[in-house]
Amino acid sequence: MTLESLQSTLDRIAEIRDRFEPTAPLPQGGPEANRFDNALNQALSNTQGSSNGAPPVPGELDDLIDNQANTQGVDASLIKAIIKNESNFNPKAVSSVGAQGLMQLMPGTAAGLGVHNSFDPAQNIAGGAKYVKGLLEKYHQSVPKALAAYNAGPGAVDRYNGIPPYAETTNYVQKVMQSYKAYQNADGS
Repeated sequence: MTLESLQSTLDRIAEIRDRFEPTAPLPQGGPEANRFDNALNQALSNTQGSSNGAPPVPGELDDLIDNQANTQGVDASLIKAIIKNESNFNPKAVSSVGAQGLMQLMPGTAAGLGVHNSFDPAQNIAGGAKYVKGLLEKYHQSVPKALAAYNAGPGAVDRYNGIPPYAETTNYVQKVMQSYKAYQNADGS
């Protein structure tokens, strides 16, 4: 290592350290401290999700989800929970088996639901919400059975007359139900 590269490294370390050291003392008490605390709490809630465990939904997706849930007569909290667990709100997600978009629609299922572009959030959510509505109707509004069918397919749920004993599916149903409850609490449902 040359002297110049060592100096360059030390300069970079100092630059990084300066970014993490406060440039002014943190406010102590009074209205300035309250503004600081409120800003900090808001920043934390935006990055960590709400205190009730429901991860934040990107604003533009929140509106699409609410609109499609209302159109289909499905609880928006359920659609949010499915999307959270399927794609973590990534509209470009593709699974190892070829499921696509926010709600991870298989190409054949998407086509049957009128979805021409699974990577278009509006189309994907519209198709996914329609599919969830159909599953809820098929399984007499049983959310766990509808989720199992969403994950393993309706044939597996019919074959086992309930949630199939597949580890992936039972884990999926459990995780989505936890997210669903968290979103219901966050939405005040």
